Amino acid sequence: MQSQTDLRTILQRIDHKSYPAYKDTRGSYDFRSYVLSIDHVQGDPFAAPSKVSVHIKGRTAGFPAELYNMDCRRVALQDYLLRRFWQELEKVSFKAKGSGKSGLLSVSRCGQEVLERTACQMDAETGDLALRFEVGFPANGRTVNARELEKIFFEFLPQCVSRSLFYKALDADAVKNAADLAEDQQFIRSQLKEKGLAAFVANGSVLPRESGVSGRPMKDAVKFVSPSSLEVELVLPHRGPVRGMGIRKGITLIVGGGYHGKSTLLKALELGVYSHIAGDGREYVVTDDTAMKIRAEDGRSIKKVDISMFISNLPNGKDTKGFGTEDASGSTSQAANVVEAMEAGTKVFLIDEDTSATNFMIRDELMQRVVNRDDEPITPFIDRITELYAEYGISTILVAGSSGSYFHKADCIIQMNQYKPVEITAFAKEEAERFPMPEAQPPKQTKPQFARCVRAERAFREDARMKMKTMGRDGISINRETIDVRYVEQLVDTEQLTALGYMLKYAECHVFDGKRTLVQAVDILEKRLSEKGLAEVCEGSYLPSGLAMPRRQEIFACINRYRKLLV
Repeated sequence: MQSQTDLRTILQRIDHKSYPAYKDTRGSYDFRSYVLSIDHVQGDPFAAPSKVSVHIKGRTAGFPAELYNMDCRRVALQDYLLRRFWQELEKVSFKAKGSGKSGLLSVSRCGQEVLERTACQMDAETGDLALRFEVGFPANGRTVNARELEKIFFEFLPQCVSRSLFYKALDADAVKNAADLAEDQQFIRSQLKEKGLAAFVANGSVLPRESGVSGRPMKDAVKFVSPSSLEVELVLPHRGPVRGMGIRKGITLIVGGGYHGKSTLLKALELGVYSHIAGDGREYVVTDDTAMKIRAEDGRSIKKVDISMFISNLPNGKDTKGFGTEDASGSTSQAANVVEAMEAGTKVFLIDEDTSATNFMIRDELMQRVVNRDDEPITPFIDRITELYAEYGISTILVAGSSGSYFHKADCIIQMNQYKPVEITAFAKEEAERFPMPEAQPPKQTKPQFARCVRAERAFREDARMKMKTMGRDGISINRETIDVRYVEQLVDTEQLTALGYMLKYAECHVFDGKRTLVQAVDILEKRLSEKGLAEVCEGSYLPSGLAMPRRQEIFACINRYRKLLV
């Protein structure tokens, strides 16, 4: 390891040389309280910024072990430090001048959710801290401007590090509160299983967002208050007693007029699979962490999925036990989404009538009289919803605004009225008796088979130079093949998509062999990630800064939408 004086000497030596001379700075430098590592140097001032990291020994950073002795507390602490570091970088970004990206200082910008990220990592045993970020090395045209980079490394960066990454410089109460909140949220998640709940929404929660493109809470929004009949109390390790609405396992129907908060509640439940930061309004909205939003997805690719429990006896004789298409309809895509979620181990389905295929969800009495059931290949979801819970233990939380048929099936019915929930189960059931469901033979029970084996194309397995690019939250491109995940609605951060790209690239070379089933392959991938973290799937000389951990459900969803994989 070299000293900070060595770095200054190198910068003085290469000043005014052509831009590639910056590559001489690669390496690690001792700045006494931390180590600065220049991991990758950009080849041009207009190219992607250079990759830089700061490493601090646990005893120097000084964070008490109680702040990171549990995974949930450690991730929350990392998240807190990353947000603080970002605030400091924003103050000095582009203060160093030059052409192109000169003077840029950037790090992962976190949303409302608390995610495991490569940008900030703390060792669970030693407390050692690593912070990864990007720096635009300054240039005049394409000539090294080392004096401006010297400002960044010897003036701006030390200030940012000292103000955000050492315990003594931070508000101890705020740091502790972030870790305590994460532990409380994890405790609620564990209590869901013990109390037979699919989700919990605390009284006082703020569910509406300030706009359709913002995750921040709406100002002056109506605060959530549970109906007394559904209210439960949980005693959290740090906050103490918290009361709110407990949504029990089984079939829950959410109804109400337009713009009264049905979809807002469902959206909060969708994102309740993640922990949220203080002030978000949904800190204590917690959903079973396997929950999956199910919707229609016209045009998606499906490969050898057993959708026979919903679709069978197609007129063209096409096999639905190993159904495949490059251009799925609304009903076949939603059927595949249900079965694939079952394959991923999902125990709660979240469904909004507005984003569902009508013929997949329901066939009304008149339609059944006109078109005989024997002539209809689709077994609608309403005919399977009870079986899904009784046979597979899968609960459903369904938003409906136009069809009353699900009143007959629901165990609990909640009406949203001006963003206030009211339980109307008894009343709705009484009214439903006046509109009996048409008598029909129950559908034949059929258990979907999850035996798909997956392998990569031979060309992909042999090409170690696979190119991968993330396209916002819409998709991932691997060797120009786009994986469309825009309708996988519980992906909340572009860094999750980038991580999924790395996982697929890794799995194509090391996991997908044509012998393992998809479930076995994902099990292996998850095991390796749990043991070594996201570094396991990054095979370069340095760990990228912009990766965030997705859930198991999104790993399955991404693989299932990858047209180039062979099953």
